Amino acid sequence: MTTMLVTNGPIYTLDPAKPVVEALGIRDGIVCAVGSRADVLAALGTPDSTLDLQGKAAIPGLTDAHVHIIATGMTLRQVRLYGYTDFAAVRKVIGTADDRLPAGVWLQGGGWDHTLWGGYWPTADDLEQLAPGRPALLSRKDGHSAWVNHTAMKIAGIDRHTADPEGGHIDRDVNGNPTGIFKETAINLVRQHIPETTDEDRRAAVTDAFAEGYTYGMIGMHSFTGTRRDGFNDLRNFQYMREHGQLPGRILVQIDPDGFEHMLGLGLRSGLGDDWLRVGAFKFFADGTLGSETADMLAPFEGGHNLGLPTMSREEIFDNARRANQNGIAISVHCIGDGANRKVLDAIEAALKPMQKPGETLSETAMRSLAVPNRIEHCQLLDPTDIPRFAAMNVVASMQPVHMIGDLDTATRLWGKRNATSYAWRSVELSGAVLALGSDAPVESLNPWLSIYGAVTRRKLDGTPTAGWYPEQALTRFSTLRGFTVGAAYCANSHTRQGTLMPGMVADLAVMKLDPFACDASQLQHNTAHLTMIEGNVVYRNDF
Repeated sequence: MTTMLVTNGPIYTLDPAKPVVEALGIRDGIVCAVGSRADVLAALGTPDSTLDLQGKAAIPGLTDAHVHIIATGMTLRQVRLYGYTDFAAVRKVIGTADDRLPAGVWLQGGGWDHTLWGGYWPTADDLEQLAPGRPALLSRKDGHSAWVNHTAMKIAGIDRHTADPEGGHIDRDVNGNPTGIFKETAINLVRQHIPETTDEDRRAAVTDAFAEGYTYGMIGMHSFTGTRRDGFNDLRNFQYMREHGQLPGRILVQIDPDGFEHMLGLGLRSGLGDDWLRVGAFKFFADGTLGSETADMLAPFEGGHNLGLPTMSREEIFDNARRANQNGIAISVHCIGDGANRKVLDAIEAALKPMQKPGETLSETAMRSLAVPNRIEHCQLLDPTDIPRFAAMNVVASMQPVHMIGDLDTATRLWGKRNATSYAWRSVELSGAVLALGSDAPVESLNPWLSIYGAVTRRKLDGTPTAGWYPEQALTRFSTLRGFTVGAAYCANSHTRQGTLMPGMVADLAVMKLDPFACDASQLQHNTAHLTMIEGNVVYRNDF
């Protein structure tokens, strides 16, 4: 039995009944006492060790509720084009990467955003000039468009005669030739020709992703596969790491469409696993994105007639929800537009009603029938009438405030007055729904403090607009941090053991450089961890 006293700094438990305490006791990786130093020592006895906070703030360890873990780790070794506003600078980064790679190796990566260059969509000619003779595929920041060169298209056998696949689109010039921009499922026409990643690469990527996460105070991630449907490989490697004591943090695994039929055939239900590795929901896509104007809309984007691009029919969505929920499998659905969000909420309602018992609410039906909750990913634009439906059916709103930071100008242009309920974190919270917050890395930075800053201020990283963008939708610091702790834990049905620093909870905590409740809100984006701990074991320490 080992014991530790944590003291000499504010300890934010994130429990409303006792939000800040003076000291905390840990016994064998579990919080056993909180309160004054004297009270904790009375319960703990003489501790084996003491963690002196030196006046720094401690918070529960953070969990990112939406990460493409392996893709995030892999991108640390690829071309990263996030935030570049000058296309000339983008060209330089790509050219440098091409010079560095061995001959024949695919140039991969992405993060580019054409709206930062005045709306110019890059072309296959552009990329071929930068990586001549080398196949290249660079994803847009949202992952729903890709920029490829002529060499890659030649390998994939794509030319002017190639038809658009269902749920996808190939941009073409006036002569019908592909321009080099592939959207949604069309990306797979090229991506399927990229050589497979090895298991060793995948496991190293998991370690790399968590190594970065530790620096922010992160101890867990909810794993989503990339656009290549490789969930089998992800789950197999997570299990290997768990069995060999190599898993660096807590993971909730979402199952992709390729695995759904196998789940049904095996009778595999959501919730299987332990507090380190657990099977989550069946994840699929209902629409595209805002930036690519492929979000599924109830009414057209501003200034036109475009209603977006559903990636799945209404009938398929309803069938997926019914078959999943009625077999104990939760669903986790990518929804950006208000049309997609409504469609999925309708599908969940239709799936739950046949299981509803007399006198039971649909929320109670869902909690009784599913070990982990249904969830909608992103929820970026919601019709006001749909917001109460999340709580009414126990659907978690899995949202990423960092998206607002980069998208607010585009949202203003494309959604107009409808933005009163876009990125509507406060409205969703007030409705009684559970919020689980994340990053969607590598679409955005893994840094959770960017999302925390955005949720609290409703501003871009440069501080504009100073009054905040639809500031009535801002969250308090307390609510935002609970979205990265309690809300994320709720998604894994582990909220009775994780998410707060109260007796009986696991001792997952972080000691922060800046006190997140006392620093100026503008500084939240710059916060980092001095120390990160999982079950009482220090996994990261920096200048502390």
